[in-house]
Amino acid sequence: MACILHIETSTQVCSVAVSEDSHVIFQQEDHSGPNHAERLGSMVDEALSFTDNHAIPFDAVAVSCGPGSYTGLRIGVSMAKGICYGRNLKLIAVPTLELMCVPVLLREMAEEDALLCPMIDARRMEVYACIYDRALHEIRPVGADIVNADTYRQWLDEHPVYFFGNGAAKCMEAINHPNAHLIEGIEPLAKWMQPLAEHRLLNGQTEDVAYFEPFYLKDYVAKMPKKLI
Repeated sequence: MACILHIETSTQVCSVAVSEDSHVIFQQEDHSGPNHAERLGSMVDEALSFTDNHAIPFDAVAVSCGPGSYTGLRIGVSMAKGICYGRNLKLIAVPTLELMCVPVLLREMAEEDALLCPMIDARRMEVYACIYDRALHEIRPVGADIVNADTYRQWLDEHPVYFFGNGAAKCMEAINHPNAHLIEGIEPLAKWMQPLAEHRLLNGQTEDVAYFEPFYLKDYVAKMPKKLI
């Protein structure tokens, strides 16, 4: 299988993990942020020391690629690129919203036709969201949404939809639909990256280290109504 270093810095939480053969063997999280610039370096150093001391060679570095905080993503991707260059490793990009679905799927929801809607908070009633089915196929791609009663109605009228992430709670009153369900406490964390990163590595879905850039929230501004810019 593979040994992968995972870096997640898309929100205020900073986290690092190491997986080997589909098992997480090292993890650290800092929920006191945003302080990625201060904490990420030492957390990565500890992860590298752990694997070096156990003579475990890395195969790749996986990094959360957004959408998310501009500063957080820039720090995380810069760190991932530096390690890839220094150790001649492959770079794997894991979409933040897809990553957030992993702990939800591990709860084994009963509804086979359930849809997942991870949300990252923007401002007021705005979120960055995507809709997936349980196989993590995109039903609707990432977009900047102004949430009201009709924003997700076409999916809610036909499926139970689970909303989660740091932008979800503020939206539930506006959505107000019997098929809308809130899951609290879901954050993008490095320890959840393992299955997504391994799948991409095994399928050759790696990035060009020199030219890779994450998906900053600003990349969606052009899609938003002018009155919100």
